[in-house]
Amino acid sequence: MHSSTGGPAEGDDPFDAGAGSILRQPRAVWATAGASVVAFMGIGLVDPILPSIAKGLNATASQVSLLFTSYFLITAVAMLVTGFVSSRIGGRKTLLLGLALVVVFAGLAGTSGSVAQLVGFRAGWGLGNALFVSTALAVIVGAANPIGAARSASDKGGGGRRAGSAAAILLYESALGLGMACGPLVGALLGNASWRYPFFGTASLMAVGFLCITAFLKEQPRPARKTSLLDPVRALGHGGLASAAVSAFFYNYTFFTVLAFTPFVLNMTPYKSGAVFFAWGVLLALFSVVVAPRMQARFGSLKVLGGSLVLLAADVVVLGYGDHTTAVVCTILSGAFIGVNNTVYTELALGVSDAPRPVASAGYNFVRWFAAAAAPFLAPKIAEWTDLRVPFAVAGATAVLGALVVAVRRRALTSDAEELQPRHATEDSVTVFAN
Repeated sequence: MHSSTGGPAEGDDPFDAGAGSILRQPRAVWATAGASVVAFMGIGLVDPILPSIAKGLNATASQVSLLFTSYFLITAVAMLVTGFVSSRIGGRKTLLLGLALVVVFAGLAGTSGSVAQLVGFRAGWGLGNALFVSTALAVIVGAANPIGAARSASDKGGGGRRAGSAAAILLYESALGLGMACGPLVGALLGNASWRYPFFGTASLMAVGFLCITAFLKEQPRPARKTSLLDPVRALGHGGLASAAVSAFFYNYTFFTVLAFTPFVLNMTPYKSGAVFFAWGVLLALFSVVVAPRMQARFGSLKVLGGSLVLLAADVVVLGYGDHTTAVVCTILSGAFIGVNNTVYTELALGVSDAPRPVASAGYNFVRWFAAAAAPFLAPKIAEWTDLRVPFAVAGATAVLGALVVAVRRRALTSDAEELQPRHATEDSVTVFAN
């Protein structure tokens, strides 16, 4: 069975080792999912070494935070390009192009002699990551086996496609959570010797991913209709999709204030900071893959999303205004709320619009990733203008704004939020970059 949001219903165990298990997947799926783990590692990799980078390159906190800003600014703009590229050269070539760019620019980042060079190389890295990650879910959707009891519907058309979609979302969220958890840990282990080593390590791991994709993944079918650069922007004319994007914009500001600014507030060694964000990532993974689907099945997606956003707002405010121990606990705890939010927002982007999935999700991501670019830049600036607490008060306010958008625009978010199979389902490339 499936819930109305596309996740597994209560009673299904997607991780059961039987024939309908999420774990029984083709090698192409595991190769893509494995490379996705490394791609998501790259987001949090620099977290525990931000103070070390600042010290090594004689840079301020706001200058070093531009590592996130350049990365996600390019990612946001690239959302308009990924569908355009993949609909012309195919999913496999798009994945390989993205991986190649990450290998090159991550390696170059490790050779940087100034913070300006490092920021520039992170921008190139962001373009490669956008091309890869936005296409990875599409590939997993196309190749994943259905899960649970829904497998029996695979001969009935839409039911099987939805089952495969649910399996893909769970695999993708698992890769995201594992990558976000391991990124800070790898960054700490390698960065304790030198802040340069994590960049070289990422380049090496992505090179392995490139070889695995080359060996195990066959070319994917191309869509019958090529995507134009403006199609994602036009898709935002749909009220439900626009509402989801605006709400996610506010949420992402909160998310990336925690991710990019908290290391400076905690002011810990790379090992300790890496341990904190590893625990944060473990909660993110567990709540996105295990807890969120069960909460959705019981309470409904929008209630879960609104409540989780309010709890995240309270958490980050306490993080900013509490003592050091409180800040550590709240940083770790925020991973639970972020994990729930990531899953629900992903499913909203997949189902709320009647536009083809790749087009709708590209428009959605185009909006929300601007907040991921803004937060790392603005948070340290706000701290310089005021004090260390105020950026977290702002982050709490933006999470509440995200919840208010969900409440006010509830009808728009639910009227079309059925698990629709788009008209071009067999040729879709789902381009959701979920964090």
